[in-house]
Amino acid sequence: MINIRKAAIIGCGFVGASTAFSLVHKGLFSELVLIDADQKKAEGEAMDLSHGRPFTSPMHIYAGSYDDISDCALIIITAGANQKPGETRLDLVHKNIAIFKTIIPEITKRDFEGILLIVANPVDILTYAALKLSGYPKERVLGSGTVLDSARFRYLLSEHLTVDSRSVHAYIIGEHGDSELAVWSSSNVSGISINDFCELRGHYDHEQAMNRIYHTVRDSAYEIIDRKGATYYGVAMAVSRIAESIIRNEHSVLPVSSLLNGEYGLRDLCISVPTIVSGKGAEQVLEIPLSTDELEKLKSSATELKEVLGSVI
Repeated sequence: MINIRKAAIIGCGFVGASTAFSLVHKGLFSELVLIDADQKKAEGEAMDLSHGRPFTSPMHIYAGSYDDISDCALIIITAGANQKPGETRLDLVHKNIAIFKTIIPEITKRDFEGILLIVANPVDILTYAALKLSGYPKERVLGSGTVLDSARFRYLLSEHLTVDSRSVHAYIIGEHGDSELAVWSSSNVSGISINDFCELRGHYDHEQAMNRIYHTVRDSAYEIIDRKGATYYGVAMAVSRIAESIIRNEHSVLPVSSLLNGEYGLRDLCISVPTIVSGKGAEQVLEIPLSTDELEKLKSSATELKEVLGSVI
């Protein structure tokens, strides 16, 4: 039986620990299991987080094993090799597929009935691998996708326009990686198209601004890794936002990575597009309007992912 207030994080590196920290602050769960190949690391993280409990909601946080996961509502997988300076997310694929081939069977033999949320990179490839290795229904396996990329996009637009980022509505879709694309055609600030709003704020050189903002979003991870060695705070907040929509059954629209079955003319791969996220997981993929150029870029991104999938799965 699923305990809706219980979650597990597999992988207690920078991203896993930061995700745990973010979830503790959200107060979504009353029980959080931390699992890592290094048991002492998991124990240390659990102790450290538990010491802050007087400042948050009551929560049992502990280092556990796969035997503790069967009744979890949500399992978040952050385990995997880290992206190094100069390395793309796709460079990680062989290392992390091998890790997933050890993790996923451990989950499936525990009669887990909740949602699997994949965060490790390359997230689109690993979400597809987790789906195939687990045999779970497609709704129950999703990846963090371009939720963080879209947040970076909204942040940079808000800075450019000097407006609250929560009023900016814009998506990055496609691969969570170098072939991702910005959906400029539907980007808006509280219903005002992005170009019109730019002009309201005194910006008229749209092409130059669009190129600068897109490339800054796309290359953000490389810039952060070059400066501090890893990215983890932003993705942790993105993951806790996805978890919130699942656990609270919000039916929020988020650009998670999930299986496409004909949407946008694509099938049999996991890629990030706006999706209704609820207690069922990736409940429904949405086909948002795209310009001809955007649709071609999405298909090109999918082709790159398909080539990688063909070589590893």
